[in-house]
Amino acid sequence: MQRTTLIKAFAVSASLALVPALAIAQAYPTRAIKIIVPAPPGGAIDTIARVVGDKMAASMGQPVIVDNRPGASNNLGTEVLAKSAPDGYTIGIVGGSHNTNKFLFKNLGWDPEKSFEPIVYTHEVPLVFAMYPQIPARTLPEFVAWMKANPEQAKVATSGRGSAQEMAAEMFRMASGAQMLLVPYKGSSAAHPDLLAGRTALYIDTISAIQSQVKAGNVRALAVSTRKRTLSLPDVPTADEQGLKGYDANTNGGFLAPAGTPPAVVTRLNAEINAALKLPDVKAKLEAAGIEIQGGTPQEYAALIKSDLAKWAKVVKAANIQAD
Repeated sequence: MQRTTLIKAFAVSASLALVPALAIAQAYPTRAIKIIVPAPPGGAIDTIARVVGDKMAASMGQPVIVDNRPGASNNLGTEVLAKSAPDGYTIGIVGGSHNTNKFLFKNLGWDPEKSFEPIVYTHEVPLVFAMYPQIPARTLPEFVAWMKANPEQAKVATSGRGSAQEMAAEMFRMASGAQMLLVPYKGSSAAHPDLLAGRTALYIDTISAIQSQVKAGNVRALAVSTRKRTLSLPDVPTADEQGLKGYDANTNGGFLAPAGTPPAVVTRLNAEINAALKLPDVKAKLEAAGIEIQGGTPQEYAALIKSDLAKWAKVVKAANIQAD
């Protein structure tokens, strides 16, 4: 009898413990939700925040406000997110720097895993190996052979120290064994003129920034950086297909909440964002911007972050990359 009573008491206690979580999930949200974007307006993560935020506002019945906090290689806004109240009313969206800055900056005010609750992996932006078209190479292996034969001309543009473009170029150097000089620029708009004039031989740029030059024939797309071919340039093979086995460099990211956000709230946000990503008009807008939509569970996003951290740690250490 006593054992039966104890079991019943435990069951009642366990059910009561679920009440606060259920109450939070049912009541949430009761006011506006803010999405912190640690980058200026107009980029991939800002575009996703605004497009998805509009759908969240409609389905959740509360305003969704996008708050751009650029600066310090995306560290400023990310730190603001990490130190926000873990109540579901401040969330954020991050890009590829989330998984590399830990190795580039000594005194971050946040940790990519410990400071956050992953909500959902939203996107991947492929990079394109864009070559000066007068170089006599039609494939990535041919270009690698050209670089080895012409090391003094093997200049590869990047978007500055610690950028996704530099990380991709260093991974390319490691995978190909070719010698190359990396030339840093302040972003794609600064790098393109020298590539178009042949002062640099290659630029591994985001598809959203370079695809207009590819389609105009001003540069030759030798490969895409992801494991799968991209929707925007389906005829361009991957680097992996062309012999650089395992090569996978892209800028990706998703939504995060501050560490300690209730699981019921994370689950609700995950469901809302996944639903928004599946809407035809959202897919059309994001894919037109060169953004490949992902989605999935918080656990899957957490696993991706862990995997990317391990991958980029090896590249940063091997190449001795340090941020400016």
